Amino acid sequence: MLRFAVIFLAVIASSTCQKYGCLEGDTQKLEPSPEPSIQECTLYSKSSCCYADFTKQLAHSPVIKVSKSYWNRCGQLSKSCEDFTKKIECFYRCSPHAARWIHPNNTAAIQAVPLCQSFCDDWYEACKDDSICVRNWLTDWEWDRRGENHCKNKCIPYREMYTNGTDMCQSMWGESFKVSESSCLCLQMNKKDSIAIKYLLSKSSEESSSSSSSSSEERACQNKLLKFEKLKKKEGEKTK
Repeated sequence: MLRFAVIFLAVIASSTCQKYGCLEGDTQKLEPSPEPSIQECTLYSKSSCCYADFTKQLAHSPVIKVSKSYWNRCGQLSKSCEDFTKKIECFYRCSPHAARWIHPNNTAAIQAVPLCQSFCDDWYEACKDDSICVRNWLTDWEWDRRGENHCKNKCIPYREMYTNGTDMCQSMWGESFKVSESSCLCLQMNKKDSIAIKYLLSKSSEESSSSSSSSSEERACQNKLLKFEKLKKKEGEKTK
């Protein structure tokens, strides 16, 4: 009984810590902090869960492997497909908000991170002509004794492995991501995420993130996003 209590309290403590810290991956910090010299994943340079040294693996194209996971088992990814794959890798490794969606049974994993439909569609479009040999990058590889990944099956185009962007986003990383019903309360892996995160982190948005677009959080998010886009447009005009 005492042993169960200790384990239970340890789990609670870990969950509480992770809520405000980083995932417990092999490259993540305990707490996010600035990384001004980060070479890739610069979206998270002001508050990062990864160290700048880690991003060196992603800083050059083509990316051969990240840690012990090879990206080129079916040939080098096209530049456009690689860019999207980097965005996903950067979010998982470096985002200070990734732990908001920590998997309940695995403190090194994420679950049901809401991605925008437009992001998933664009990702699919960028990768559809590239080749892949696994449907789920987390579970379908064959791993050797060195911890390196190998194909079990033949390589086929992404467009044959996945039906569309929704299928790809909700299958490639297992249950890590889901396609949001909202067009604003979702992540695009760019600077606009700062707006969505504000509402996604609030308690009320937890209930409304899957509700209709008429929710107050949705309207507030859309208004903020519109202002953000107008500001960026003005800044762009000034630099011309």
